[in-house]
Amino acid sequence: MSFTLHSLLERSADRFPDHPAVVDGARTITYAELDLAATRLANTLSELGVRRGDRVGLYLEKSIEAVIGIYGILKTGAAYVSIDVKAPIERSTYIAGDCGMEVMVSEEGRLSVWLEPDSPIRRVVALDAETQGNVVGRSTIEAASDTRLETGTIDQDLAYIIYTSGSTGAPKGVKLTHRNALVFVNWAVDEFDVGHTDRLSSHAPFHFDLSILDLYAAASAGATVYLVPPMASVFPVQINRFITEHAITVWYSVPSILSMLVQRGKLTHGAFESLRWVLFAGEVFPTKYLRVLMERLPHVRFSNLYGPTETNVCTFYNVESLPDPAAGDIPIGKTIPNTDGYVVGEDGNRVGRGEVGELWIRSGTVMAGYWGDPDRTADRLIDDPFAAEIVDKVYRTGDLVQVDSNGDFVFLGRRDNQIKSRGYRIELGEVETALYRHPDVIECAVVAVPDDLITNRLVAFANVRDGVTTADLIHHCKQTLVPYMIPEHFEILEVLPKTSTGKINRQSLTQSAQGDNT
Repeated sequence: MSFTLHSLLERSADRFPDHPAVVDGARTITYAELDLAATRLANTLSELGVRRGDRVGLYLEKSIEAVIGIYGILKTGAAYVSIDVKAPIERSTYIAGDCGMEVMVSEEGRLSVWLEPDSPIRRVVALDAETQGNVVGRSTIEAASDTRLETGTIDQDLAYIIYTSGSTGAPKGVKLTHRNALVFVNWAVDEFDVGHTDRLSSHAPFHFDLSILDLYAAASAGATVYLVPPMASVFPVQINRFITEHAITVWYSVPSILSMLVQRGKLTHGAFESLRWVLFAGEVFPTKYLRVLMERLPHVRFSNLYGPTETNVCTFYNVESLPDPAAGDIPIGKTIPNTDGYVVGEDGNRVGRGEVGELWIRSGTVMAGYWGDPDRTADRLIDDPFAAEIVDKVYRTGDLVQVDSNGDFVFLGRRDNQIKSRGYRIELGEVETALYRHPDVIECAVVAVPDDLITNRLVAFANVRDGVTTADLIHHCKQTLVPYMIPEHFEILEVLPKTSTGKINRQSLTQSAQGDNT
């Protein structure tokens, strides 16, 4: 029994030392090599003073080096915080400062970001650089001890923090423990029968919660994980080629990638002979595209996984037959084992089958809280009102659901102003806050337009001072927002429509945006 995520790697390194652990393009690293490299990195970090409970940053493109970085950090007992290298520097430095990290694992080409005088980072460990000044490089790491550290880490210790979009305009850090991840990973390995000979895709970036299954389910089974190149997300034909050439057996991604594969990936009937299971999560899969995908891959099984970052995956639905587009979206299914789900009405009481309510989750997968934000944590993690004795906290997802005639949860939408696009959770308020930072934006609003391919497209409306153009707004957003949060369309208005109470009429703007995109 493994109680920590890095022990999954160590166990497979002992059992399958020469088996490929990670394949990154033309490069491969075995389990023994990965474990040794991570152990040396862990000992290097330990010499720098990194201890259990610390937060260590990871600022790398998805690569073998990034995987070494993750396991190296975990082996010290610290938690890793993966930062999107494509995000604006302002956002990246905010995250580093917010969670109090002092050490960053990065690479030579990205050192300048963290060596500025006002940087919160005191030391950078660069796997491909030379040791000098505040940079600890390759020669120091290679000379470190090969002995695995004994840190006393247990399953309830913090393993990683994932920063997601925040309604206040600042990202919020979701704290996940080893237990939170392992309850989900252990279930997935059993449910999808992941074994030593499997070849899992790794499509999601490491700052996205979908990456947890790819990385750790493979490590648990001693399977091989194949890192999907970034360009495959842009060109679906490359996804087709990637799955075929690497004989991928288990694919996991957001549905929008699979929808593009159906439409533009030149997918033929019976393709991907080695593929046995397609898993998707993060957004609603348009039924019309799912049906076509299932028709073209009749030998493959399909499963819909559901769960916000705060709960990992907590429900699932195995799609056993071709879905009917006329019947609406497929369900998000039933809770995974050792997980309970409540549907709760506005009055705080559980509602019956067929009635609409908010989904509350009680499980070992549920987060430890939000970093440095006790108020938000107390709002979302509450004592279980339906238990005789209060033992576990319950997470209020903010998602509206109902239970259908088969006992499956059906997702209906969000209660708040949060949407999903390309699998990423986005608070529209954070995008608006970024726009308001432009000195010449008088008033603005961002709305979401449903889209079959990516779930939602963002449209921004703004009242601005004379001379400001949509190009100016786009440039401004690129300086402060990650790419997936930048609206696809900007419209400048002389005045934004208002409701009778003086609030911005978002319904009117949404209707306008939908009209412009038809």
